[in-house]
Amino acid sequence: MKRFSLTWPKVAIFSVTIIGMAGLLTLNMSTTQTIQETSSYLVQGHKALNAVTRIGGQVTHNLPIINAVAANLTDIQIDSLANEGLTISPNASLQADSAHMLGQRINFSPASATRMTKANELHAAGIYGDGVTMVVMDSGVKSMNGLRHDAFGRHRVYGTYNAITNKINQNDDEESGHGTHVASVALNSERDINNNFYGIAPNTRLISVKAFDRYGQGSYADVIRGIQWSIYYRDSYNIRLLNMSFSAQAQSYYWDDPLNQAVMKAWQAGIVVVASAGNRGASPGGIGVPGNVPYVITVGAVTDNYTPDDYSDDRLATFSSSGPTFERFVKPDVVAPGGHLMGVMESKMQLASEHPEYHDGGKYFMMSGTSQASSVVSGVVALMLSANPGLTPDDIKCRLLSSAKPARKADGSWAYPPFQQGAGQVDAVAAVNSSATGCANQGLDIGKDLDGSMHYAGHVMLNESGAFYLRGNESATWDGSYSSGGYTWSDTSAWNDTSAWNDTSAWNDTSAWNDTSAWNDTSAWNDTSAWNDTSAWNDTSAWNDTSAWNDTSAWNDTSAWNDTSAWNDTSAWNDSAVGINTWVAQE
Repeated sequence: MKRFSLTWPKVAIFSVTIIGMAGLLTLNMSTTQTIQETSSYLVQGHKALNAVTRIGGQVTHNLPIINAVAANLTDIQIDSLANEGLTISPNASLQADSAHMLGQRINFSPASATRMTKANELHAAGIYGDGVTMVVMDSGVKSMNGLRHDAFGRHRVYGTYNAITNKINQNDDEESGHGTHVASVALNSERDINNNFYGIAPNTRLISVKAFDRYGQGSYADVIRGIQWSIYYRDSYNIRLLNMSFSAQAQSYYWDDPLNQAVMKAWQAGIVVVASAGNRGASPGGIGVPGNVPYVITVGAVTDNYTPDDYSDDRLATFSSSGPTFERFVKPDVVAPGGHLMGVMESKMQLASEHPEYHDGGKYFMMSGTSQASSVVSGVVALMLSANPGLTPDDIKCRLLSSAKPARKADGSWAYPPFQQGAGQVDAVAAVNSSATGCANQGLDIGKDLDGSMHYAGHVMLNESGAFYLRGNESATWDGSYSSGGYTWSDTSAWNDTSAWNDTSAWNDTSAWNDTSAWNDTSAWNDTSAWNDTSAWNDTSAWNDTSAWNDTSAWNDTSAWNDTSAWNDTSAWNDSAVGINTWVAQE
């Protein structure tokens, strides 16, 4: 039995904090009756629903997608279920990734994202994203002009599935403003003063899945239920992609996280998942859940530096989270415009009322964050699928990465390491015209990952000086620093420089780690007892102390993997909130 305990700190993006749903049984103060507190947990395993029902737990969500239920349980009930061999984890809270703001008026702001990505060139060629449905999982979407109809005036919003109430709404269901803004960046059919569309894919159809409240808070159970609904109705509505502009701090291996398991199910079902990297800044190890899933497309942010006509000074946004992941994968995969982007939002929405200086007094609002960057990439994916409907999620990822343009210095060297810019900035024209295949998620088997028979690691290593590098390409090193300069994002693809990062190894195949003595002893991964002992999950200090990324011993010494004390504190799971990325300053 595994009993997990995770803490999900608030992040900079419209942050997704999953807050535990706790209840308190009525107490008759005139008696000595014992107070029994209940909290919301995810219970996974064979016949979990029957087991929870049998002991009197209050089931709130049935989540067959991950073989689980969410239920309000007492400590006694938790112990009873644990003794039956079921896996129990708190219904963690999420917080959306919110934006950075600057104090300037925003009237007549140009549609910079469509130009930076070259999506405007595809629009000129008649590629608008027709025939594709996008799910925006967020705080809801207000059906405003620019969203309600596509570029040709056709109604294109199916409605909202409220994963919190488990109901379908045809009317608007949005109080935050975050979801509306994210959807607008991807899909807005209105044009700027230069006749460019504000949205990347102005003809793509929209379904809103509401999993966060007006403050950007949600729960794992609600998000998982929203993913489950999207998979179930994939064929009915031609759902081809899912935008997830939220991020929570990773507190377990990617494969053990229940939300990540649902995300992998969506990818396996043929839905392209685009996730924000998070707004935790440029320090190493900042990629959150679900962006740490190796299969999905994880997006960081760049800014035009407030010079939309000068491409030579564009730079990585300071708030954009960097990799690598704990499992040594390069993340983010790509970067996209995420600085001071314009989108529709009513002035009465929560975000607009908190930051009125970024509202233009009409219906447009300025936001920054990897939430916005991920929606830009979702728009590009919609254009790719519209032009070539037969592409699989792996095909989409392959073509996005192989056609991306990295920032380079004057001498041709990388301005930012792949752990900050991934393969580079997305190029919509190059991605749509690409014929690349078989270059994404190589060596990964999502079926084996989901059934637990195999898990995977990337090829990020540490050298003797403590710098990160890609195995097979030691020239691409990074000491954890950030460069604030502006650079040209080259027309030369990064793929030939960094193709090594796309190679993976199984956790139980240590032959892939011959660079370091730490991986020469296979006993650490061949002894299953390390996974069956719940004490291995009880101390979260390994995830909460950033020194874990600065101390090279964690990467070079096998003792780091043989000592289960790193996972021994269940308190990490006691904060059960999830939220969209937290607010960041405009860039």
